[in-house]
Amino acid sequence: MTARPEREQEVLDRIESFRRRKASLREERVTMAHGAGGKATQTLIQAVFLEAFRNPLLEPLEDQAVFALNGSRLACTTDSFVVSPLFFPGGDVGDLAVNGTVNDLAVAGARPLYLTAGFILEEGFATADLERIAGSMARAAAEAGVQIVTGDTKVVQRGKADGCFINTSGIGVIESGIRLGATRVKPGDAILVSGPIGDHGITIMLARGELDLVSDIRSDTAPLHGLVDSLLGATGEVRCMRDATRGGVATILNEIAAAAGVSMVVDENAVPVRAEVRGACEILGIDPLYVACEGRMVVFVAGDSAGEALRALQSHPLGRGAAVIGSVREDPPGLVLLKTQFGGTRIVDMLVGDPLPRIC
Repeated sequence: MTARPEREQEVLDRIESFRRRKASLREERVTMAHGAGGKATQTLIQAVFLEAFRNPLLEPLEDQAVFALNGSRLACTTDSFVVSPLFFPGGDVGDLAVNGTVNDLAVAGARPLYLTAGFILEEGFATADLERIAGSMARAAAEAGVQIVTGDTKVVQRGKADGCFINTSGIGVIESGIRLGATRVKPGDAILVSGPIGDHGITIMLARGELDLVSDIRSDTAPLHGLVDSLLGATGEVRCMRDATRGGVATILNEIAAAAGVSMVVDENAVPVRAEVRGACEILGIDPLYVACEGRMVVFVAGDSAGEALRALQSHPLGRGAAVIGSVREDPPGLVLLKTQFGGTRIVDMLVGDPLPRIC
């Protein structure tokens, strides 16, 4: 067994010390902010779930657990999907559930194999809609090369579940020796995104019909394992990958900056955002960096490998809009800084909640 690099061990020791301090949950009731992926979610996870379930596999708080079993390295993840509306341009809750679970495995460098599917259905839900969702899941699973091998169904009283909620779990195998994670990110690394951000969140917002806006924006929901394979086949210098769902790219950057004890500097002009998404964000008063994606990932790679990583991403259909958006620095640790298009610099903090709830 080889020793961990000195800096990585230092980061791990600091994280362990920080997480051993008991987080404090001030609220007496759960709020929507607790499910939004921001600061409130982090506090809830650390104060309640990490405190109750603490173990070495859980403590890194990655999107999946990675462990060895009978000589193989496996990744395991779980997720729940409560998106509203259930059907939206570019997808529905069914393919969203499959793709979201596949992606949490893929960004660990795993080949997704098997999924579970649990359904919580509301009394009175249309069986035609349920068949449509199941068909969508079947097609998404076939595209991703995974099988849905077990599941569960519960029905609750009318008005108690908003139609259909889906819970999934996934198992994948890590066939290479690659080891990824937030603690491996270090100063000098480059930050990439695999394509235009914010498509999914804005699609959901517009699909709710609460705004008098018409747009051709479609969700970017897609399985990322093929894109990950292209990237890992091109360079062995990938440090960490995350799919940018709740809280968007900004939340991912803040989580990893805090976990690795580094700072990040992002160039606003380099961040790919479709004009329609940017326009909708301006009307809503939302920064695109905080808007969820469901088919985009944030990649951290050694700085001198950024060019080959970018070419590998752009060679794949899901990565044609990939871009290098910034770099990792040493100071000030834990902060994400944005170089604005006007020449200034501002802090990109993690939000307490999410301006667009129930987008996944």
